[in-house]
Amino acid sequence: MTYVITSLCLRDGSCVEVCPVECIVPGKPKDTWPWFYIDPDTCIDCNACVPVCPYEAIFPEFEVPSDLTAKGGEVLSMPVGTAGFDQEHVSENDTGVEVHLAATRTLEAGEVVDLTPDIQPNYDFFTEGAGYWDGWHEGTQVDDPESVAKD
Repeated sequence: MTYVITSLCLRDGSCVEVCPVECIVPGKPKDTWPWFYIDPDTCIDCNACVPVCPYEAIFPEFEVPSDLTAKGGEVLSMPVGTAGFDQEHVSENDTGVEVHLAATRTLEAGEVVDLTPDIQPNYDFFTEGAGYWDGWHEGTQVDDPESVAKD
């Protein structure tokens, strides 16, 4: 089993700070990989990341909800160009840095969403995406990981 970060992730970064094995990495480039991602081969299932996520975006893989009922106001983020995700979202990460996400949508109270499609990108990021890119840990402290280091 591993933990999974879902599209409820708005790149806060608190999860990275508590991970004892440093297996949570910010997506890069952000427009393609908008969340933070958990390396399934390194995660030790310690659960440290779950309670610190202010967006309740992290689940054990086998508990990712297929029928999450929104309370209202939750924000989902997706790669730029995803149909229906046309709102920009601005928030602050855990260090007070503004984070801009270009492809989001806000959920209405009672709206039911399936987060299970968010499981596969956590695997794909480490096989097809940047994975542990140079400077990734410093990238948790900025809005634009492209500004940290080039692969």
